[in-house]
Amino acid sequence: MRLLIQRVRHASVTIGGELHARIGAGLLVLVGIGCDDTDEDLEYLAGKLVRLRIFDDEQGVMNLDVRQTDGEILVVSQFTLLASTRKGNRPSYIKAAPEAVSRPLYERFAARVGELTGRPAATGVFGADMQVELLNDGPVTIWIDSKNRE
Repeated sequence: MRLLIQRVRHASVTIGGELHARIGAGLLVLVGIGCDDTDEDLEYLAGKLVRLRIFDDEQGVMNLDVRQTDGEILVVSQFTLLASTRKGNRPSYIKAAPEAVSRPLYERFAARVGELTGRPAATGVFGADMQVELLNDGPVTIWIDSKNRE
């Protein structure tokens, strides 16, 4: 499982020209699920996500997590995070889990993030053609892979 996390001032998902979800300050999280991902990966990444100290404290030091800032979280499925570009120039998505595996893991991940933060995570729609809009909050973008826990 892979996460691409962006600290945002606000973010939204639009589908078919209609606003589906919007958050204020917090985190936009793109989630890619691989064929071999499990609930153990989900638990690890949900916990890591909500504990990341990437928000400024009173001294301007990144020392607070999303819960301490009352930030919101928008979780969006993104199978392209599993792209392999080793051969040629056309990405392969063979490592991305099929929908029967990835949809339930994605839904459980979003629910678990909500449990850990005490507020439901906003979500996109799995498999939809989504337009994601965001306003970065500083140069804070983090990539986490559940298979690289160093």
